[in-house]
Amino acid sequence: HEALTKAAVALSENGAKSVRACCIHAVLSGPAVDRINASCIKELVITNSIAHSEEMRKKLPCLTTLSIGNVMAETIRRVHREESVSTLFDNS
Repeated sequence: HEALTKAAVALSENGAKSVRACCIHAVLSGPAVDRINASCIKELVITNSIAHSEEMRKKLPCLTTLSIGNVMAETIRRVHREESVSTLFDNS
């Protein structure tokens, strides 16, 4: 998360009015919470691919967690039925 907070500083120093970040598989270990809280990151969007305690989430008020449950369930269903999963990742 040091790279993330350094990137946020660089964006801010180069004129960004606010900084939002996203992490697909956010470990948030060690000093990550303190670094993120001390940074200029306004919002950190993560998935629930790793469970985080309620206590940790309270320590990180900028955190928004998105569920990947439906996508994972549909992927498993399609793989089991030998159907294509490519349309799950098609944004068109």
